[in-house]
Amino acid sequence: MDYTFTVEEAMCGIRLDKLVSDNCGLSRSAVAKLCENGAVLLNGKPCSKNIKPKQGDTVTVDVPPPKALEALPENIPLDVVYEDADLLVVNKPKGMVVHPAPGNYDSTLVNALLYHCRGSLSGINGVLRPGIVHRIDKDTSGLLIVAKSDKAHVGLAEQIKVHSFSREYEAVVYGRLKQPKGTVDAPIGRNKIDRKKMCVTAQNSKNAVTHYSLIDYNNGFSHVALRLETGRTHQIRVHMAYMGHPVAGDSVYGPKNVIASLGGQCLHAKKIGFIHPITGERLDFDSELPEYFMNFLNKYEIS
Repeated sequence: MDYTFTVEEAMCGIRLDKLVSDNCGLSRSAVAKLCENGAVLLNGKPCSKNIKPKQGDTVTVDVPPPKALEALPENIPLDVVYEDADLLVVNKPKGMVVHPAPGNYDSTLVNALLYHCRGSLSGINGVLRPGIVHRIDKDTSGLLIVAKSDKAHVGLAEQIKVHSFSREYEAVVYGRLKQPKGTVDAPIGRNKIDRKKMCVTAQNSKNAVTHYSLIDYNNGFSHVALRLETGRTHQIRVHMAYMGHPVAGDSVYGPKNVIASLGGQCLHAKKIGFIHPITGERLDFDSELPEYFMNFLNKYEIS
């Protein structure tokens, strides 16, 4: 796809990468890559991303067609907690990405599921996210439901939509909670400064509700249980940081001197409950806290 535009007076003094980003709907990093590959022309000649075009200059951008991507089966061991013809519940380890995305096209949960299920997964979410009804972050461990049939996928998605799908987590957070239990009701949206982060904001946001309760406190850390009423991106991590109690090990929302030994946030999706979308049976699952989590609790003598 080609884009061509003429530099107007109001555009003078602005770097080329920003001009192209604003006029073509591409990210600055994508534009920089195109400049490196000679795909951005200024008056017919390749140019660097930091040049500032003049009024009347012509900018041409040659955007190559996207590569066809498809997740491939990989023989990766899975901790399957439950499985039948329509769905399965897996216990995802810390460090595993749920589905392929830029920078992580293999060794994901989806790659493992395609091998385990021999391709028998719901196709509603496309070839890169087959069977995925809901997600948890790469460095969050715990229970996740996967749909094997489209009918199951639709039924599970509806339960998530009406908040009848229960999800309970446990985490270790910094500091002592002022109240032993409570609710964070604060909308979450994309951070305007850093688009990779979420934040509590009233602008372009969605309502988000997290219920929390203290399990124990010791040595500057609190062991807490958390129940999601909604399921926004990074919800628990954002809400706990908003309270002044970021999740231990969280390099995005926590303090700069992150606890690197945790290898990510100390957050585990411990319980999950739902109505089986085909049989109508209520199913509830509870997973043990993983080794990394228990080691951290034991280190700081938190129960």
